[in-house]
Amino acid sequence: MASAKQQIIESLLVQKELYGDELFRRTLVAEPILNEKKELPGKAEKKISSSPKKIEPLPIVNSSSENDFTEKLAKYYQEICECMECPLGKTRNKFVFGVGNPNARVMLVGEGPGADEDEQGIPFVGRAGQLLTKILEAISFKREEVYIANIVKCRPPGNRTPNPIEIETCIPYLYKQIEIIQPKLILCLGTTAAVSLLKRKESLGAMRNKVHYVGEIKTVVTYHPAALLRNPNWKKDCWADVQFFRKLYDEMYA
Repeated sequence: MASAKQQIIESLLVQKELYGDELFRRTLVAEPILNEKKELPGKAEKKISSSPKKIEPLPIVNSSSENDFTEKLAKYYQEICECMECPLGKTRNKFVFGVGNPNARVMLVGEGPGADEDEQGIPFVGRAGQLLTKILEAISFKREEVYIANIVKCRPPGNRTPNPIEIETCIPYLYKQIEIIQPKLILCLGTTAAVSLLKRKESLGAMRNKVHYVGEIKTVVTYHPAALLRNPNWKKDCWADVQFFRKLYDEMYA
């Protein structure tokens, strides 16, 4: 096992790779602005297509099948994995349910699957996913400690932004996952995830540096990793966001 000193060195190297030398300087994290709590939307009754289709195994990392949360997620996956309620079902390769620790205190929510995710059936496994893993490591989270899901479960053709009908049709599945996992903190990755989950018609910039609520769950907004790959100048702001997120976590579990 690596020494505490070596672990610190490795963490600093990850931060340097992501954000550059200037972010090793002491930074001030803004105090959260508390927004009015919102009730978590109720369950939505959805019809699942009965067309025959091979059911893919539920992707869960390092979890026991005897765990109650795992069993609930597995059962729910079986209920919805053949969904054909919106046009995305006809063009997908694999249904991308979610991945991670069913007992997670932290949940990350992105927009939707890309090509790599559609191929593997697991969220955030492409270049953006690799960057997300490094971002988590930079704030001392292991990927297997958290749970990762998306607003929509099927890849929009050409990786376009999911349209309002697709989001409205699919987001009840995400609300049910949140209900099962019961995370204490949520990190929204990108504008689509933030606007859809928080029901706020604001820009990403207006939603950053604040504490929002999904039901009783504290929620923070930052850039999608794919956006950081296109615009590296946003990495500094993302670093401030995830430090703020980690600070909230540490205050809750000090």
